[in-house]
Parts: sequence; C-alpha cells; structure tokens
Amino acid sequence: MTHQRQLALQAAAALIVLSLAWPYHYLRDTPWDWQTLALAIGGTGLVLAHLARQPWWWRVIHALFAPLLWFALQFELPPALPLFLFILLFLFFRGAANGQIPLYLSGQATAGRIAALLPPGSRLLDVGAGIGSLLLPLARHRPDLHLTGIEYAPLPWLIGKGRILIRRAPIAWRWGDFWAHPLGEYDALYCFLSPAPMENLWHKVTAEMRPGSLLISKAFPIPGVSPETVREAADGNPDDTLYLYRIPRERA
Repeated sequence: MTHQRQLALQAAAALIVLSLAWPYHYLRDTPWDWQTLALAIGGTGLVLAHLARQPWWWRVIHALFAPLLWFALQFELPPALPLFLFILLFLFFRGAANGQIPLYLSGQATAGRIAALLPPGSRLLDVGAGIGSLLLPLARHRPDLHLTGIEYAPLPWLIGKGRILIRRAPIAWRWGDFWAHPLGEYDALYCFLSPAPMENLWHKVTAEMRPGSLLISKAFPIPGVSPETVREAADGNPDDTLYLYRIPRERA
C-alpha cells in the first residue's frame, strides 16, 4: 500500500499541474515549457506529500522525481542510467521503501552514551544496524559486551561487514529482516528507526524479550508507552534523545 500511495501522490501532482497548464497553452497556442512544468510538478508533489504527512525522505523523492526525469530526457542520458540509479538507491534504502525505515547513522557520541547504560557482559542487538556506526565504536568502548547487528539493506550491510572484518571487531553481523529475528537471547535492544514501526516494535519486544530487558530507542518514542527514562543529549538536540523502556513482567 505504501508504494501505491506514493504513486498516487505523484500522479495527482502531475494531473493537477497539467490540468492547469493545458488551458493556458491551448488558448495561447504556445509550446509547452516542460522544464517549468517539471519543476511545478515537483513542487506540487512536495506540497501533497507534506499534506499527507509523509516522512521527509518521501517528500524529497516527490519533489525531485519530475525535475530529474526532465533532466534525463533533456540531456539524452543513457536509458539504463535511471534504472541503475533506482537499483542503487533501492540497495541502500531498502528499509525505507519496504518499511518506512530510512538509513540513519548513530555515531560515536551515541555509542559512548549506550556504553554507560549497559551492565557488564550484556548482549545487545542493534536492529537496522546500517554500516555499523553504533556497534564498531561500542565494541571499542565496551569489549565485554556481546554485540549483534542486523541490517536489511544489502549495500549498508556489505559496507558494515567490510568494516567489521577490517577492524576485526567481535560483532555478530546479520543480514535480514529484524521482524523475523528472534529476540529472546538479548538483554538489550537498540534502534534508530522512524516513528512508523515503533508501535509494532514494542509488541514484538514485549512478546519475545525477557522481562527486565531494555529497549533503547534513539529520537523516536513509542506512542502510548511511558519510558522508564529519557536521556537528553548534552546539546539538547531532540534527534539525539534516548528513550529507555524496560520490558514489563506482565506481557502486553
């Protein structure tokens, strides 16, 4: 349904612009200015995506799709180029396309804050682990931890795997859909996803993780669930806020 909704928004933007442009060009008998029309379709797509409360990455896609298409046609780029770019973007942002989960990088500062939260010997799973931007510095901070990362997008997974091999980091690196990954063996789970999957993620962790286990979410709280602790960043940046949830003893 997500893909159909995005196609409908882009089609609506094109229909609106072309419907308004047709009488103007017909009555004046002037040639169509496709560059201006492509920019107008992009702007209209951006507005429609904003009104539909689409995530920011879909708004960017809607704004750029028609102008980039015009650009490719104008300069007679190879027909295979758009397909190549689409495949490349899909391999990098597969999670965004399938589950509204973009590629976010956590960074060393977050790794240092996570390191201070976990008891010795904890088993941590990073879902949507990207290129290992959290787990690699965390492995340096806390060599006693048992770290696992799982990533769905092929290219970030491959980059992360290469970085782990080069640095010989003791990290279990998985490729696949974390929704199908069992969570019962972990003491803590870290995620930096998006607002879209948080409610379903909470249902999964409360059903599979042991009572007393910890869920750490960066930037995105779980709707309708009060965190045990909220750790704000030193600079007050809300995108670096950590929401800590303790898995309850009574199953949801």
